[in-house]
Amino acid sequence: MAVDVLIVGAGMSGLMAARTLLEHDYTVHVIDKGRSVGGRLATRRVGADGLADHGAQFFTVRASALQRFVDRWRALDLVYVWGTGWSDGSVKRTAGDGHPRYVARGGMNKLAKQLARGIDISIDKLVASVRMTDDGWTLEDSEGRTYAGKGLIMTPPMPETLALLTESGVQLDADDDAALRRIRFGPCLCGIHAVNGDVALPEPGALQNFQSDVYWVADNRAKGISQETIITSHANAKFSRQNWEASEADIIRALESAVQPHLAEGAQIVQSQLKKWRYSVPLTTHPQEYLRAKGTPPLVFAGDAFGGRGRVEGAFTSGLAAGAAMADALRSDS
Repeated sequence: MAVDVLIVGAGMSGLMAARTLLEHDYTVHVIDKGRSVGGRLATRRVGADGLADHGAQFFTVRASALQRFVDRWRALDLVYVWGTGWSDGSVKRTAGDGHPRYVARGGMNKLAKQLARGIDISIDKLVASVRMTDDGWTLEDSEGRTYAGKGLIMTPPMPETLALLTESGVQLDADDDAALRRIRFGPCLCGIHAVNGDVALPEPGALQNFQSDVYWVADNRAKGISQETIITSHANAKFSRQNWEASEADIIRALESAVQPHLAEGAQIVQSQLKKWRYSVPLTTHPQEYLRAKGTPPLVFAGDAFGGRGRVEGAFTSGLAAGAAMADALRSDS
């Protein structure tokens, strides 16, 4: 399979880079190790009618480019406003900052699937090696399939990307390598809790307190994506790092302890699942929205750790910029 551009990662950055290149009439192929597109735009089914967002919980909009997309998504009834801020538990009312928190109808993964329409994507394919060629790049997955492209965009978390390039023998310019290695991520331990009974979380159904080990507790039913009461809990990076190797039972007990105070009388947690995000939160970001490697066939790095914004909006703007930069690079080479 040969295309103009290969993109590793079908999260927000990879999908937006692909859409940008398609608009410039370049062919693309996206490869992702997950069983679905979206990366941390992740939604899990629980029971018969339960849904839980267990990665990105919402997104805000500061950039005009994202606002234009959001306006279209709202017109399609794909996204809606959940609230304008969260209580930290010290007051009953929600403390808002005026910025809408947008969520996707049916879960955040629905947004990713909408963006993936019309893009040539291979999912559940782990890239095992990267090779530079006279014509660009060749990738091989863990099943021996090969993919060729003139340009390559890498959007996985930078520790994974650098490990893959190092193992493949791809050497970057020293300054580029140093800049990419400065990027740091924090982990997140996530709980998904099915509740029999009612939950009493502050309006509009979530609590966010960065001083707590489990800083985020949210009701997916109040959020509007689940017909059953399913709670998502997120532990902060410090707690997650310290407890990463703890037993699953101990981690779940810690996460459940943050949910218990918000259960109505007689309500019970009847099931809990654990999800580990090793590279969840960009702690040290790259100041620019992408990095184009020096001295190689077109190679661009992007993701939510670029541009200083972090999270969903950072991934979006980085993907747009990376796609445009790759289009410029291919035009220059031709």
